[in-house]
Amino acid sequence: MSIIDSIRAQLVPISSHGYPFIAACAVATILLFWLWAPLGWIALILTIFCAYFFRDPTRIMPIRDGLIVAPADGRILKVDEAVPPAEMELSEQPLPHVAIFLSLFDCHVNRSPTAGRIERVVRRQGTYQAADEDKAAEENERNGLVIVNEAGTKFGVVQIAGMIARRIVCTVREGGQLGVGERIGIIRFGSRVDVYLPAGARPLVAEGQRAVAGETVIADLSNPDDGRSFRLG
Repeated sequence: MSIIDSIRAQLVPISSHGYPFIAACAVATILLFWLWAPLGWIALILTIFCAYFFRDPTRIMPIRDGLIVAPADGRILKVDEAVPPAEMELSEQPLPHVAIFLSLFDCHVNRSPTAGRIERVVRRQGTYQAADEDKAAEENERNGLVIVNEAGTKFGVVQIAGMIARRIVCTVREGGQLGVGERIGIIRFGSRVDVYLPAGARPLVAEGQRAVAGETVIADLSNPDDGRSFRLG
């Protein structure tokens, strides 16, 4: 392997959705260096951060029937039961619910928690409040997906905008097929992703835990009685 290939192997891929922002920051950096060097250095730091924000690392997804993986990187904000957004037409009763909060420093590429067919994609306009607040799930702008696996079991995934996030990008369409951990979109600059599991499912994660999109197992439907307890250490 050449030196160039070795360097490339260490670089994290960048999501194509970040190219316009990175390019704009790079142009601004050049202009500011020309005007006044200190401003140029500040702009360079912002350009590097922008590239870091839009990183899209390769993930190794666990493959086994029944495993449900995290759809986003971030902190597990809630593990409870909640009624899914009405526009998703998923359920009028509370379902097992896992909410993941993404800070500015988390990877913002979202992934499918399960394999299946996309039955519904629906967007709802809303506000832009802090994504880690309870009312964000109800009032903030969001994009919901209903995914049906081969057994006919339905799952809900909701991309929720945050106070800084103003753009939810969904890259999949109704009727499409998804694999476990396949990319479904990205939310720009801080956000939240909620998962609604089938009734009776027991989440295998705890509030405060860190999740890795496509890799962290949040539920195992093949062994629903395999509950877990957690402790701080």
